[in-house]
Amino acid sequence: MLAQMPRGLPSANSVRSSIRQEKPMSPLKPPERSARKAKEKKGTFWGTEVAEVLHWHGWELGKEFTKHLSLKNVHVKTQKLSYRPPATRFFITVFPQPIVLSPGMSLTLPIIFRPLEKKEYEDSICFEKPEGEFSVALRATLPRHKLLFPDTIQLPLCAVHDFTEASFPLCNVGDLITLFNWETPSPFHLTPVSGMLEPGSECVVKVTFQPQMALVYDAVAVCWFGDNEEQKRTIKLRAIAKYPRLLVRVPGELCEDVEPGDFRDVLCFGSVAVGTTVERQVEICNPSVVLRHYSNIEEDSTMCPSWCLTIRLRGHTFEADRQHFIPHYVLDSPKVFPAVGPNTNTYRSVLLWNVGTSPITFCMNQDTCPSVLVKPCSGYVAPGAHQIFLLSTQPADMATHQHILSLQLNSYPKYTQEIPLRSSGESLLLLLEGDGNLYFKPTCVGTSTTRTYTIKNCTRLPMHFKWKIQESDSKVLSVKPATGVIQPNEALAQAWTFTPGEETKYLLRSWVSVWRAQGSSAPEFPKSTRYTLRVIGEGALGTIMAQEEQLDLGNVLVGGLQSCDLVLLNNGTCSLNYILHVEQIITGPCDPEEVLSDPLALELDHYKGMIPARSKAVVQATVSPARQLHYTWAMSYTISTPKARDPANTVGKQQALCCVVATGVYPSVCVTDVCAAGSARGISKLHLWRLFALETLNQYLERDPTSAELTYRVPTRHSVCPVPPVHTPVLLDFNFGAAPIEAEPSVVILMLENNGVVPVEWAFLFPSDQKIDVEHWAENTEFNPSELHQMRVQDNQLFSVSPKSGRLFPGQEQTVQLSHRHDFIGTDRLPVLLKVSHGREILLNFIGVTVEREQRYVHFTSTKHLFTPIAIGSSSPPKQIYELYNGGSMAVAYEIQLDSMMKIQEENFQHPVFVCLNPRGEILPGTTSHIEWVFSPLEARTYSVDVPIHILEGDSALITFQGIGYDPHVMGETAQFDQVLSPSVTPGSSKLTVPGQTAFLSQHRICLGNIPVYSKSSRLVFLNNASESEAVVFAWHVGTSNASEMLQIVPEMGVVQPGESTHCILTLQASGNACFYNVDLVCEVVMQQPLAKYEEALQEWEAEKQRQTVEFTITEQDLGAESNLKQRARSSSDSSAEGKLAKSPAVTRQCRTLPPIKNLLAPNPPVSRSQRRHLIDHEASRLWARPEPPKSHLLHLGVTARSHSMDDFLSNFCSERPTFFLCRHLQETVGDKAVDRRKDGGGVSTDPVLLALVGSSEQEMQVVTDLLTAVIRGLLEDTQFHQAVSRSLTEPMPYFHQFWTAESAKHQGRTRSPGGSSRASPSPAPCAKDEPGEEEEERQEECEMSLVTSPRAAGEEPPDSLRDVLHQEQLREEKETITSLHFGLSRLPAFGNLLELVLENTLQNIMVEASRGEVVLTARPRVIALPPSSAQRGISPATPGHPASLLCTAGPGPSLPTEGKEAEGYPQIVLST
Repeated sequence: MLAQMPRGLPSANSVRSSIRQEKPMSPLKPPERSARKAKEKKGTFWGTEVAEVLHWHGWELGKEFTKHLSLKNVHVKTQKLSYRPPATRFFITVFPQPIVLSPGMSLTLPIIFRPLEKKEYEDSICFEKPEGEFSVALRATLPRHKLLFPDTIQLPLCAVHDFTEASFPLCNVGDLITLFNWETPSPFHLTPVSGMLEPGSECVVKVTFQPQMALVYDAVAVCWFGDNEEQKRTIKLRAIAKYPRLLVRVPGELCEDVEPGDFRDVLCFGSVAVGTTVERQVEICNPSVVLRHYSNIEEDSTMCPSWCLTIRLRGHTFEADRQHFIPHYVLDSPKVFPAVGPNTNTYRSVLLWNVGTSPITFCMNQDTCPSVLVKPCSGYVAPGAHQIFLLSTQPADMATHQHILSLQLNSYPKYTQEIPLRSSGESLLLLLEGDGNLYFKPTCVGTSTTRTYTIKNCTRLPMHFKWKIQESDSKVLSVKPATGVIQPNEALAQAWTFTPGEETKYLLRSWVSVWRAQGSSAPEFPKSTRYTLRVIGEGALGTIMAQEEQLDLGNVLVGGLQSCDLVLLNNGTCSLNYILHVEQIITGPCDPEEVLSDPLALELDHYKGMIPARSKAVVQATVSPARQLHYTWAMSYTISTPKARDPANTVGKQQALCCVVATGVYPSVCVTDVCAAGSARGISKLHLWRLFALETLNQYLERDPTSAELTYRVPTRHSVCPVPPVHTPVLLDFNFGAAPIEAEPSVVILMLENNGVVPVEWAFLFPSDQKIDVEHWAENTEFNPSELHQMRVQDNQLFSVSPKSGRLFPGQEQTVQLSHRHDFIGTDRLPVLLKVSHGREILLNFIGVTVEREQRYVHFTSTKHLFTPIAIGSSSPPKQIYELYNGGSMAVAYEIQLDSMMKIQEENFQHPVFVCLNPRGEILPGTTSHIEWVFSPLEARTYSVDVPIHILEGDSALITFQGIGYDPHVMGETAQFDQVLSPSVTPGSSKLTVPGQTAFLSQHRICLGNIPVYSKSSRLVFLNNASESEAVVFAWHVGTSNASEMLQIVPEMGVVQPGESTHCILTLQASGNACFYNVDLVCEVVMQQPLAKYEEALQEWEAEKQRQTVEFTITEQDLGAESNLKQRARSSSDSSAEGKLAKSPAVTRQCRTLPPIKNLLAPNPPVSRSQRRHLIDHEASRLWARPEPPKSHLLHLGVTARSHSMDDFLSNFCSERPTFFLCRHLQETVGDKAVDRRKDGGGVSTDPVLLALVGSSEQEMQVVTDLLTAVIRGLLEDTQFHQAVSRSLTEPMPYFHQFWTAESAKHQGRTRSPGGSSRASPSPAPCAKDEPGEEEEERQEECEMSLVTSPRAAGEEPPDSLRDVLHQEQLREEKETITSLHFGLSRLPAFGNLLELVLENTLQNIMVEASRGEVVLTARPRVIALPPSSAQRGISPATPGHPASLLCTAGPGPSLPTEGKEAEGYPQIVLST
């Protein structure tokens, strides 16, 4: 018989398996490396490897401790870094300087720690790179105790009075030897309780859990550590303890002697024959949750029944009423039977322990409590032994029953012990959460929603459960677990999954059945109870939308990164699982097929996700454009439906979401203006624009950089050679021109502007700025001539740039000064790299020429010159200009050899293709001469001619002139007929000034555009004086160009007061020949006060010079020095001549350098320039030197235009014809001058038209004659032409009354009708040009007419009716006279000139008054209403004292010039009535 086995100890394997299953704690791995190695952990930041932390240990006060920070370039490209020193004064490093690391190279940076207090220090050193910043932490810590162990330990489940174990590592991560001691609450125990750990060592601590009661334990163990165990750290210990339990059951039929309801603890073999074997089975059940071990107590397995039975009898020998032995015992009895179901047996055990010295008999009276069965009912207990009673009962209902058992000891009624017990039956009771209702949130069709639902066993017995879902609902609803066991009072959470298949609302029902496990007396099919669960859900559909349909990131640097947040909105009722898709569209000037292969330039932080209902999700997008194009990323999404019924529809239809727009840009910079100073101040802006190829430079800067140019995105020292390698294919010349030695430096000032949309960083890098500084022993000492020349230029600083680098925001401007020093004779060259960070890099070849003082030198910028393309068949090709600049200090005479042009003429049927109009001439020092050319092509092709240009006493050059002829009928609108100057070579900024300049022009370039010949064009320019204290004197120099003969500027000189401005009127009268006008006007400006002092000093010097010329002293030593006197006389005469040349009335005389009193003879000048200067200064100190004029500033005003013949102008610019005024008298003047020039030139004409006529054949001239004859004959026969001429004669003409003369009246009288009256106009005075006979005939006709029409000739008064008729006739005749006079005046050139002059002066007055603030041109006009029409009828326009009403504007506005506002320098006209 096996009832309940004693408790056994679990084996080690069982404990280990329990620990593995429960995972009581997270393993804490000890540090694999020591603390020192851990501190040496390194990181890589954009290709630079460096330690993340520098740690100082074991330091002392008053000392220095140095650690070295190693930087290593692990990238394939050179890295450039800069760093900021630590912020505190306790960490010190070397002075910050740029760091350049080649691939694989390392740099060690020393860092010194100087502690002043015994405390912990922390700082950092920050490194900067173009990609970003990173820092290295600097820490100095004190020695300390520190133990490392987990925060929580979860032990396995354990039976009461049993034990389980777990372990964890205890590590000493501090710097000191550490003592520790554990304080652990019961029932936990830690081993070892105390100990000592070396720094970096560890030990394993074992946790033992031995519970005495079935509880949930959550305790805290405290670890005290330190020198005096003053520090503490805690660890949480968690475990669960439960009671163990075993049930034994004997299956099969009952024995005959065992009644139903008794214990099934009898193993009945029945009748067994001798020699046979009978086997029976015993079931052992563990109803508890934790593991129990058991063992079988086996006796003889084969029982041989005896032929006799032994009966045990029990009795006593005590007499009646005699007290029996007093029992000494311990009775351990329970109070309550375990809960069971109705009609199910429940068991308990009672322990009787005999603690006395005599045996105890016992007897359990079952008659007093028949509902409880007891075994054994009677017996005895030996001294020190114990007896276990097995109690059993079977509750019939759910009520609580009271049971009292009577135990009589030693057969004596007084020794009776009552044992009270209670029992009750437990029904099946399951509690459903939410009163049996399960609600699911709206779920997207094709997806699933899972939520937990709790069921609770409200009884003291475990129950089995099983869920049943209808077959039709099995695809929509599921639960896990569907079956299982619920322990007493346990709440079990289950996972329910709702998967809707369509958009509708769902109401589903499910059932759960619960029952108890079959016991020893339970029926074979136990009863179950069913509970109903209502499930409510909804299948829904939803869409996602973006908060912004289009997100414009603007301009993003190519190769850079820019992030933005995309906010996705789900306004529906269900959660949505989405998948994002991105489509890239690149537009702009590119090859569409090429950009299709570009990788996606937009990256999302995630492409899949879930948005709850009525919520939003944020997706971070990062863009990095690779081209300077417009990027559009179309964002779309699909709804993920993995639980869709159709496997083909697990992903929904792709729908548009939003788009992200960005434009990839490169940093852009351009040159908007240029000016010169120093030795180059005489060069015009247009010439500077060409010398420095600024138009080409701007074009190159607008293009995208090549991949080679982006090798180094920022200025970097990358070369070890004196001449660094070039990564750009673009090379341009920056030509500073030429100047004599020891002259002022040639200074050129550029205006840089950021014409892009992102900030730009630029730098001019000399070769030394790109070279890596290496040790002297590593440098190469063998240099080629080019390297030596560059080293000489850089060492002597012949070229300089200031500033060499800068940063410009969009639209910001900055001036850059380039200079070339003329210290050595020859040509200086230096390659300078213009680097735009993250953009282009262009190699600029700085070129400067220095010549000797007396050398005649013409600076040729190029050996080729291209003329403007000319249309073939043009009757009057325009004159074009080729410039020659004299960069020396001596006047230069040039001569152009024409032999090659004559050869071209012979090859083109004697047609002059190239004609030079001024092949000889002189160029003054520092000025530019214009060589006029005429290019007249015969065919649509390119013409080329090599022309030698000889410089007398100088170097000659062979220049190739090229011209292109085109057919306008073939090219059509593509022909650039109206091109005067490219806009890129016409800078519009007027703010650029040289240092010290106080006056500036309102504009520095005037482009008159396309104008007809004989036209007159005027412009207004203002000269402003920015000084607030000094006046300036100005003078205009038109130059020596032939085009300047037609150019006038008024006033030519004057004074501008401080803070004021003056206006200058520029007038260009085009000649009769089509040509290009490119004139550089120079306004020389000097301060008035220094000029006055200079003039005063000059007068004193000249007076002293005159005195020395007249007075002299004769000594005996000078009597024989006749030769010296002659030489002195010659020197004096030379000086006098120079003085006379200097006495010109213009301001130019005042600003030119005058010669000294006498020449300083230096026959043997020293080689050194410093010695020569010293000698000159020493000689000058002994003489009274001529005063030097004050320094002046030259303001350049460029005037460009292109004149066309009338035929060409009307053909191409017909709509612009009314905007020009043609000077009719100019044609005759120019024609006369042309005739005079032809006479002076010996009859040789250079007019292209005449040259073309000379080369024409008789057949060509006959064709022209026939064409002109047909045209004239057609005009004579055209009636519409006659009518148009008649209408033009009746055109009204203002101001005609002022031009009435006797001659015009007499002319009107001739053309008057015969019936007119002579009283309409006064009798004209006799004209000397008329013949006497004609005058007499006119007078006779007038007399006859007078006699006929006037009755007063017969002495009679005319009647009233006749008087009225005569009056009307007189008015008619006056009107005809006025009309004829109008026609005559409108044909006069003087009248047209007068009208143009009146209009020009009026507009000029308006502009001047507007500049002074007297007129506001932008004011809103107001109209003063006229009087009513009835009032105007009574007023005659000709009535004296009643002038006609005029429309005028109220407020400030244009007005007619008055006497008080007459401007100086041009005539004023006042009209009177």
